[in-house]
Amino acid sequence: MSIVSSSSTKMYGLVAEYAEPSDIMKAAKAIRHAGFTKMNAYTPFPVHGLDEAIGFKDHRLKWLVFACGLTGMLGGMGLQYYTSVIDYPWNVGGKPLFSWPAFIPVTFECTILLSAFGAVFGMLAMNKLPKPWQPIFSAKNFERATNDRFFLYIDQSDKIFDVKTTKDLLLSTGALEVSELVTTQEGY
Repeated sequence: MSIVSSSSTKMYGLVAEYAEPSDIMKAAKAIRHAGFTKMNAYTPFPVHGLDEAIGFKDHRLKWLVFACGLTGMLGGMGLQYYTSVIDYPWNVGGKPLFSWPAFIPVTFECTILLSAFGAVFGMLAMNKLPKPWQPIFSAKNFERATNDRFFLYIDQSDKIFDVKTTKDLLLSTGALEVSELVTTQEGY
């Protein structure tokens, strides 16, 4: 009895490798100027301005963090108001029941706590994490993306993507190497 493994190959796009941050910045601007919209960059450290160069404009996370912080502020203040004015009104030293300066530390902490939760869980959800496997992991030399190389990925689903033309364009931007991202992973 033999077990036959059938795996199909799938092309995801092209990956260009660069040696310097300035090289990937110039390449990202040139690729964006050429009309490509579905691309991503992988770098060992943050490169200032690269997100704008590849056209990344997602501002949902900052609004989510703001909403969570506002919820924390209102929740903290509301809980203290409820407990000291409605549920258990107790006059201490002639102070008013709603003494807002005393409520500031708890309100501040609730704001920070919910903002942090919103940032962490929002980032995980928006990045669709955890992802144990990504097609980009099988790109040639990609293990150097955390060390000393910069990678620019163009997805094959981009409306103007053509393997030969796109590869020539990436090479003209000064890429050290351009490779096709083809993988045989099943189920991903």
